[in-house]
Amino acid sequence: MNDSPGWATPGSSPSDGEGSHGTQPPAPAARPSGDGPKWSAEQPPPGQWSSPTAGQTPPSAPGQPPAGPQQGWGSYGGQQAGYGGYPAPPGGPGAGYRGAAVKPGVIPLRPLGLGEILDGAVATMRKHWRSVLPITLAVAVVVQLASVLMQKFAFGDVVLDQSDTASLDDQINALGATASMTLAEMFIQLVGTLVATAMLTMIFSRAVLGQASTIGGAWRESRSQLPRLFALTLLLGVGTALLIGVLLLPAILAGSVGLGVLGGFAAFGLVLWLWIKFSLASPALMLEKATLPKAFSRSWKLVKGSWWRIFGITFLTNLITGFVAGIIVLPLTFLGATLFGGGIDGLAEGTGSASWGLLILTGIGGIIGLTITMPMQSGVTVLLYVDQRIRREALDLELARAAGIENYGTGATAPPTGG
Repeated sequence: MNDSPGWATPGSSPSDGEGSHGTQPPAPAARPSGDGPKWSAEQPPPGQWSSPTAGQTPPSAPGQPPAGPQQGWGSYGGQQAGYGGYPAPPGGPGAGYRGAAVKPGVIPLRPLGLGEILDGAVATMRKHWRSVLPITLAVAVVVQLASVLMQKFAFGDVVLDQSDTASLDDQINALGATASMTLAEMFIQLVGTLVATAMLTMIFSRAVLGQASTIGGAWRESRSQLPRLFALTLLLGVGTALLIGVLLLPAILAGSVGLGVLGGFAAFGLVLWLWIKFSLASPALMLEKATLPKAFSRSWKLVKGSWWRIFGITFLTNLITGFVAGIIVLPLTFLGATLFGGGIDGLAEGTGSASWGLLILTGIGGIIGLTITMPMQSGVTVLLYVDQRIRREALDLELARAAGIENYGTGATAPPTGG
């Protein structure tokens, strides 16, 4: 088993004061005593995370004896967590050491910039399309097929009569039927998306090391965590609904529109903040084989101090994928409405929304859009998780060892570049 994310699992993180579950390399020959320097709140920018050359003596931390040229790994848990066996220099891991970062896979092993994260996601989709494309295509076909059949045979039979003569029972029954079918459609989409996310997480974690993945291998590595991933997603959804309900309840009880607007803004801000704080829980759950509480805790710690950066990258990714999906789905929807749905008026009035031609063209657009955007979103989330662990926990040491890079941190020699 490879000792890297997605296989033997990193297990507990350095920030939690526990060692990795995988096989550990030999400890350095000597370690200075004391608690050692703490991580800095300011992390080094991309392009400045590299190892000292062989034989070089790095600067010692304040209050610590000089460190000699050692090899191996620094220990975890904040006790002399270092880089290539050296104590962490002042300013955070990797600060003060300059040089070229190695790149065994789709990203260099150092803190990443926005462009490198997006490029890594696209590079994985391009280089490993034989594994990525069938997964996302199969999920997109199932999701869109369910949506088309629901709209044709279920929603088409439900009529919401808004006239004054309509009875209250008829309206309630129609609304209940619509809500039930909508929930069923959302459940199918949720299950498909979770399966794709779980398998794509494993593919992207291997792509970081330059290793190829198979569909069967990704399924075997991810299936044991699928129930927990489903529970995690369900908890996030239920928690969001409860939080919104609690903040809007005073306005509903008081019948105040102004209080409702205030509660809505408060709910939006709090939900957004918590959503970003827990945005890395999914890759932590899958790659560390963590429990639900551990996954939430890991995400909270990794996002701490980087909320705005992760929010910006996540927002930009959703903006890009939304735009890409829009330019694919909207033209096919308008074409279907023009040819089969009575034009724009028929689409607006809903008279042509159940025609086979419109539904099929819209479904084809949805399949293409999901096939492209789903791996992009999953890839950015996984690479954000890897980036944060490199910045905070020197995960590049473990990744370099798993990628077969010799003497990483002391003038490393990279293996042939993979993809």
